[in-house]
Amino acid sequence: MLIAGNWKMNLLPHEGMLLTHEICEGMKSISPEIEILICPPFTHLAQCSVIIESDDARISLGAQNCDSHEFGAYTGEISPLMLVSMGVEYVIIGHSERRVLFNESNEIIAEKCHVVLEAGMIPIICIGETLEERNAGNFEGIVREQLLGILRNEAILESILNSDIVIAYEPVWAIGTGLAADPDQAENAHKFIRSILNEYLPGQSDMIRILYGGSVKPDNASAYFAMPNIDGALIGGASLNVESFLAIAQSA
Repeated sequence: MLIAGNWKMNLLPHEGMLLTHEICEGMKSISPEIEILICPPFTHLAQCSVIIESDDARISLGAQNCDSHEFGAYTGEISPLMLVSMGVEYVIIGHSERRVLFNESNEIIAEKCHVVLEAGMIPIICIGETLEERNAGNFEGIVREQLLGILRNEAILESILNSDIVIAYEPVWAIGTGLAADPDQAENAHKFIRSILNEYLPGQSDMIRILYGGSVKPDNASAYFAMPNIDGALIGGASLNVESFLAIAQSA
């Protein structure tokens, strides 16, 4: 079970350091079978890495995005090699906010996925439909198209076989809105996603973790984690509060 916190563009560095330390302290009450991941802003990564190491905590460090190039004249971007040098193990790729606000296409997301795998990190690929798409009956088509952007790339597929990848199902209508998908709804989506994975990775789809994201809170987390195809959560707002984040992890 993977419990990942996406801090988005929140907290100043000293606030991020304090939150990281508090999570490290709280890890004593979390089962060793639960993997905890925090994804701070780029400006916090080096400091958070030092805290995790000094506290000798069972916490993985992730980034919220990266560029698809290793180096070069790309002002303002962060390369996967820079992230590796700071102890980053995971990178969130294709979050709906990146797709909508920064016009990231399935092709761009596939390129980023490939370089993250090549750098030895684990991509967390975010997929999900808008409310309009779901109401129009387009859920399966949208999710399949987003997934196939990754799975039809032979280089990525080969890397997945030798490494790891995480899928995060985040219905856009549930992100930060309080309108969480009900557990059965989420399970059906995860089951559909796993069926697509099985088409391209027969016999191995059960080894790929699929997280649910979208208004996950302490009072609804256990219902999601009880579902057979939900392998954890990608948490937004609740990850900024140590009590809420650890309560979700404990419910796993």
